[in-house]
Amino acid sequence: MELLNTVLLTVSITLMYSSPLIFTSLGGVITQRAGVDNIGLEGMMAFGACGAAVVGYFTANPWTGLLVGALFGGFLAFLHAFISVTAKGNQIISGIAINFIGLGVGIFITRRLFNGAAQSSTVPNGIPKVMDLLGLDKTESRLLQSAEFDVTVIFGFLFAFLIWFILYKTKTGLRVRACGEHPGAADTLGVNVTLIRYICTTLSGVMAGLGGGITALSIAYRFTPTVISGQGFIALAAVIFGNWKPIGATLACLLFGFAQALTVILGGVPWMPSEILKMLPYVLTLLVLMVFVERSTPPRALGQPYFKGQS
Repeated sequence: MELLNTVLLTVSITLMYSSPLIFTSLGGVITQRAGVDNIGLEGMMAFGACGAAVVGYFTANPWTGLLVGALFGGFLAFLHAFISVTAKGNQIISGIAINFIGLGVGIFITRRLFNGAAQSSTVPNGIPKVMDLLGLDKTESRLLQSAEFDVTVIFGFLFAFLIWFILYKTKTGLRVRACGEHPGAADTLGVNVTLIRYICTTLSGVMAGLGGGITALSIAYRFTPTVISGQGFIALAAVIFGNWKPIGATLACLLFGFAQALTVILGGVPWMPSEILKMLPYVLTLLVLMVFVERSTPPRALGQPYFKGQS
């Protein structure tokens, strides 16, 4: 029974840590499929976490906080879209700047609202757990321990299927992928490359903001300068590992979530140094990039600004 409890607990923690990664990586898939590189997901997650935690604290409503977090992330993504699509700026440099801006502005906001503290106060109400919504008590059955995660996990899987369907089964998805593969040909056929890239890039920020909001409201229950701690980059690695496909990126996020779960499960082992355990998700990220980066096929026009009339 102890083994079963450990397995169920591992599943629960894996899903809990995978949820923000799934939302953020799906945002990465959307924007990169349209041809805009966005390495600013980390900053968008941090800014979204700030908005979600602050509003969630003052309103005591996690759903309102999550909505504001999505708007915060979308705002930074719109800024990135302007630099990348309209100003034809370097997308990598813009993404790096967004990472600094998201975290820096988030800390500035919390210092102004929470008496100089670099973190927000604890959010009174987090995102509801699946078993709470179903009115279940985990003491009734050990199997119910696997439902000790919030409902955003379910939404994440639904979004993954929805984005896969749109990208590969609809004309809209075909146009998005055309903008990432050959924007000149798409423009010739009447596709508004600028509009699609704006929409997809902004949506990537909305999804990253949701990911940051979930982290703040479901895992940390507050905003801190280290609340994200590289999750945006892990989500980017999941996009590459998943070969720029929604389902593949989602499965990669589950793998990274499992690595995070191991750090929690093995945390009580006396002979296992905690410093080594904390490194596990990031070491796994590096290993995945080393092994799969050459086997993955990114969109051909990824990161390349498009000029009207370009062939």
